[in-house]
Amino acid sequence: MKKGKRYAECAKLVDKNKEYEIKEALDIIQKMPKTKFDETVELHVKLGVDSKHADQQVRGTVVLPNGTGKTQRVLVFAKGPKAEEAEKAGADFVGAEELIPKIQNDNWFDYDVVVATPDMMGVVGRLGKVLGPKGLMPNPKSGTVTMDVTKAISEIKSGKVEYRLDKNNIIHLGFGKVSFGTDKLIENYETIINAIIKAKPAAAKGQYIKSVAVTTTMGPSMYLNQK
Repeated sequence: MKKGKRYAECAKLVDKNKEYEIKEALDIIQKMPKTKFDETVELHVKLGVDSKHADQQVRGTVVLPNGTGKTQRVLVFAKGPKAEEAEKAGADFVGAEELIPKIQNDNWFDYDVVVATPDMMGVVGRLGKVLGPKGLMPNPKSGTVTMDVTKAISEIKSGKVEYRLDKNNIIHLGFGKVSFGTDKLIENYETIINAIIKAKPAAAKGQYIKSVAVTTTMGPSMYLNQK
């Protein structure tokens, strides 16, 4: 794939043979030519675990101190008082069985996170084949299957992100926007890295964090020095 002129300008600022400190890497990102939109700053962490084994899974959630810079749209599956509570808490969409055909047949995906009360998981389970591949299936581990819908919505809206391994044992996630500036991005970065370190499985042997890279939506990667 041919890279554009802007990418080439960005790449000139990066030494591919160097491992950067996080502040240094984020300062370089601030100096890169700007795009027409506010780019997301991404983190890619390769771990020395094998995600094929259940006892080596790394997954969790963390609330970023400075948010993600993205407004998360929340769909809540709930009934009765819990549905009313979800509406009051600021859910973008609230419903029950009536939403199943809309999602299954009309490809309705105008939301970023799905929350469900435990009693609704029988209904939501019917959407597993649709929501699962998109990473939208509610899960108790990520706090999206809960009776405390107010807390779940509040955390999601204030910058809660989920981290999980892909099949190559890498965690990918955005941790803010370029416009946040270096200091706020460092705070978000440290919050995530500390959470990933704390989530180290007991079964993981050898070097846990193999490599850490930061990049922007349209920019080159920079590897970080992980002592």
